[in-house]
Amino acid sequence: MSATHERLPVADGRTVWREVRRSLGGRTWMLVGLVGLVAVVLVAAGAGVVVPLALGSMVDVIAAGGDDATPILVLAAFMAGAGLLGATADGLAVVLGARMFETVLADLRERVVAGVFALPQSRVERAGQGDVVSRATDDVSQIGDAVPEVVPALTGSLFSIVVTAVGMAVVDPRYLLVLVLIVPVHVLAVRWYGRTAPPVYLAERAAFADRAAALLDALHGVETVHAFGLGGRHLRRIAAASWVVARWGVRAQIVRNTFFARLNVAEFLGMGGLLVIGFWLVTTGQGTIGGVTATMLLFLRLFGPINLLLFVLDQVQSALASLARIVGVIDAAPDTNASTSGPAESTAPVEPSPTVERAAQPSPLGFDAVRYAYVPGRYAVDGIDLHVHEGETVAVVGASGAGKSTLAALAAGVHESDEGTVVRPARGGDLVLVTQEVHVFDGTLRDNLRFGSPDASDDEIRAALARIGGTGAEEAFDDGLDARLGAAGRTPGAALAQLIALARVELADPRIVVLDEATAEAGSDDAIRLDEAARLLVRERTALVVAHRLSQAASADRVAVLEHGRIVELGSHDELLGRGGVYATLWAAWREGREH
Repeated sequence: MSATHERLPVADGRTVWREVRRSLGGRTWMLVGLVGLVAVVLVAAGAGVVVPLALGSMVDVIAAGGDDATPILVLAAFMAGAGLLGATADGLAVVLGARMFETVLADLRERVVAGVFALPQSRVERAGQGDVVSRATDDVSQIGDAVPEVVPALTGSLFSIVVTAVGMAVVDPRYLLVLVLIVPVHVLAVRWYGRTAPPVYLAERAAFADRAAALLDALHGVETVHAFGLGGRHLRRIAAASWVVARWGVRAQIVRNTFFARLNVAEFLGMGGLLVIGFWLVTTGQGTIGGVTATMLLFLRLFGPINLLLFVLDQVQSALASLARIVGVIDAAPDTNASTSGPAESTAPVEPSPTVERAAQPSPLGFDAVRYAYVPGRYAVDGIDLHVHEGETVAVVGASGAGKSTLAALAAGVHESDEGTVVRPARGGDLVLVTQEVHVFDGTLRDNLRFGSPDASDDEIRAALARIGGTGAEEAFDDGLDARLGAAGRTPGAALAQLIALARVELADPRIVVLDEATAEAGSDDAIRLDEAARLLVRERTALVVAHRLSQAASADRVAVLEHGRIVELGSHDELLGRGGVYATLWAAWREGREH
């Protein structure tokens, strides 16, 4: 990831907990499920204590001698029943816990995607694709992998520790003295781990984002990379990002190994302490061999849940780091704080962004003294004053780097102006931006065309195609509207993809259209057809068109000529030709180029 990228925020612990509570809220069945989970875990923990105590009693029965095997059989039956009950309860606990928390995870996953869409596009672009993609994939996967293991461990281990400690006290309370040895070791290990692990896991997640950015940059621009022989440079960048991931991965493993080593010290001290206490009790006649056996088995059972509980802290820390990154996106987009389970529409008025003036404006789209800089102090557009009136088409022309695409992005709300006011509709659906980078989604041609109008019928789709002269889009495929497009089907050519994008807008029927060289990818054979489709699309609509070919400007109501981010000429095609200025020079050069 470039150093100029600004990562999306990472939420603090309080915000994470608030969002988890919000995901749990309103689900009564989950509260009932939680009570059931606690009951099942208690049953499993209690059943697990029966086996060590029965084995200890069995040892004492055998040591006492006698020919009656009935006590042994009774104890064996208790052990078998307890084992079966415990296994059944453990399995049920896993199912209940995973189902409950997977529901919360699914809700968070939906809200992080909604959060990305709700964020200003300029903010997402500054963060970079790698940061966004890693949060929606790597971080969600990390939590998804952890939940099935962490939930049963956290719920089952806590109850098992309490019940097992009670079982040791039943044999002889003095065996609990061993806790004096192991608890301080556990406390110190956990405190050290809690300080050391979180920043390491956060850095590891961030390194994943950097690696994803490097891969995506190379893959998205693979043709350019090959054309300019830049493969080696991109491979070195990917390798460098991968080595950073590897270094943080090794560091995280060192933290884990150190943590586990300290837990092993506690296990050694505990077992040694129990042997000393047991030896003293047996030699002084205050205990039995069976009691020592039962206590040691209980301790091994006690230490198992303790180790499991502390081991999953590793997964908990990693999952919490990912959860903080996910919630950071949700929290940064206030409109996603409502649950996604409810209806998406609202009758409440939509508040415009700070740079959007309210409806009482002389035009539906305009710029008042607008300035915007990608790099502070170097303005891509500088002092733009332009108003596009209702039903008017204004074409924007100029040399490469003049600020045309920046102006289109400001009009569509992709960027927010540094200074001045951008007038645009408060409702997002009233304005649609189409760029030359057209995306064809996996799905049918029908799905792609009604992307902005999901309820459109086939007749409405065909009518929209006919209005812009795009009936060839359906005829280009044997299966018509049912043709599969995208990775799972056919990838249409650039001209056909742009025609689909224009038809998609016609079907959505927005009030205002911004075209940023939306027909630029067309070859000479398709240029006339696509330019005509664009002209038909913007008729009777308010439109700002960044013209790739000056023939598009000639059909516009007015033309704005940009140089170095400023409007240097503004008027109709005929007026600007009559002035003999910059536009007339551009037009003459374009006509000469066409003739040759």
